[in-house]
Amino acid sequence: MRNERKLMGRLRRLSAASLSALVLYGVTVTVGSSSPRAAWEAFRRDETVLAMLRWELGDLGADSPLSLSSAMALSAAPVLLTAKEEVLSLWSKGAETESESAEQDREGTLLSEETEREPLHFTDNGVPARTLMPSSDKGYDVIGSAYISNTTGYAIDPADFDGSFAAGLWGDGPQVLIVHTHGSEAYTMPAGEEYEASGENRTLDNSCNVVRVGEEIASVLAEYGIATVHDRTLYDYPQYNGAYGRSLEGIESYLEKYPSVSFVLDVHRDAITDAQGQIYKVISETEAGGAAQLTLVMGSDGSGLAHSAWRENLKLAVAVQQRLLAQHPTLMRPILLRNSRYNQHATAGSLLVEVGAAGNSLDEALLAARLFAEGFAEVIGGEK
Repeated sequence: MRNERKLMGRLRRLSAASLSALVLYGVTVTVGSSSPRAAWEAFRRDETVLAMLRWELGDLGADSPLSLSSAMALSAAPVLLTAKEEVLSLWSKGAETESESAEQDREGTLLSEETEREPLHFTDNGVPARTLMPSSDKGYDVIGSAYISNTTGYAIDPADFDGSFAAGLWGDGPQVLIVHTHGSEAYTMPAGEEYEASGENRTLDNSCNVVRVGEEIASVLAEYGIATVHDRTLYDYPQYNGAYGRSLEGIESYLEKYPSVSFVLDVHRDAITDAQGQIYKVISETEAGGAAQLTLVMGSDGSGLAHSAWRENLKLAVAVQQRLLAQHPTLMRPILLRNSRYNQHATAGSLLVEVGAAGNSLDEALLAARLFAEGFAEVIGGEK
């Protein structure tokens, strides 16, 4: 009888553990689903196990819909690590790519001459504004005026940052490539200027999303004599997950076509809400008007994926950050240094640039893009 009770106790504990694992799996897979049908489709995606393994490996990248607490719960499941080598191998070979590749739809334009820019109107879009700046250096690595929020575990030595970086304007041909891993990311338009939405704060209309912001950057770079290739492909449509794998294919194809490219800018926008879930915009008051604040998101090899040039990329980011803060003291939010590599292993001059947030207006983002492009061009050696 005692043995039977022990056996039943073990079975109950095993059942409870299995049920807990199933619930955690279900929450993990279906988080972000807007309907039962969407949740069911989430269970069927082949990428589920790969995504769970990525979270277990510490990659809380921009493609991840998980909260920090959910990711930490997953990290308590060491059984996921049994496939660590396999997932790293698959991931490094572009396992994030989907069967519906963007290869045939890739669209790139070479801009090397100045173009006339549209005037900005700054019509109020009704979203409350905040200016986000560090109140102290607690929790940051500080290099001059540049603050770095570092979650990698790597130590940052300020002595390594003397304004130099590995990439440069060398040879003939295009020097900069602008891409948009999440190209449908859009802003909050004023009344009467709304776009046709493809999702929450997203649109396929490239005149209203971050592709338009990339055009502004390319236009300013041309004024500085910097030839730029602008890839307008929406790598996050029709499917959001896997966008980084698809945009990496695009980056690699352009680097093969234009070996003169040293700098890659992946242009996004952020999404920010307060503690109550209310959206707000981030604003820097400049002489030209209210500009959206910007954030440089930098990758590393902290996830286990090869990225030998991440410190050189970070040196470039710090140089750009310091130049822009000297010109516009509230334009830049702290640099984010993360374990994910965000395709920045492709060159030693790669930056992920978040131009404002979903609550900003397009004109606020366009002004920020102009100011960023001017400072970036000056740092890398462009001349008007």
